[in-house]
Amino acid sequence: MAATSSTTTSTALFSLAFPSATTSRVSTRVHHHRKASFRASPVRCSNAASPNVSPAEAAPAPAPKPQIDLEFVGPKADADGLFPVDRAAALSGEKLLRDVMLENKIELYAPYGKVMNCGGGGSCGTCIVEIVGGKELLNERTNTENRYLKKKPESWRLACQTIVGNKENSGKVVVQRLPQWKK
Repeated sequence: MAATSSTTTSTALFSLAFPSATTSRVSTRVHHHRKASFRASPVRCSNAASPNVSPAEAAPAPAPKPQIDLEFVGPKADADGLFPVDRAAALSGEKLLRDVMLENKIELYAPYGKVMNCGGGGSCGTCIVEIVGGKELLNERTNTENRYLKKKPESWRLACQTIVGNKENSGKVVVQRLPQWKK
């Protein structure tokens, strides 16, 4: 009887694994001399894309992160009357204006500030810039900025306190370097 029940189980497993092969002619009665040798194999799942599916169809491309384009206008006009402009870009909300300028080797400090700056701690007030355009793409003035810049125009900021973007916005910011030198 044990042989019959194990063979019946094997037939049932076969019919589950290959449903199109089962028809009404399949008998549930199994003879002792016909032992079915069926082994169920484990089902494996993977995250890999099917070879018939192109990579573009397999997973949608991630949306590009918002970016802030920056233009840094020099403090004084050249001999031809044009102000020099440096350009850089930063992912929105990930960097301070000071860091973007230093990484791109854009002049930030006046001679005194090059020697006596606080290293971005917001305690010296030597990294002053003027935001000419795109003010809405930056964070609000901090308490530190309000303390150091209370008698300065609202468009003046400390680069070490100014976050470029908010991780959701993108656009263009125009920065006047060393606004105290403008004449």
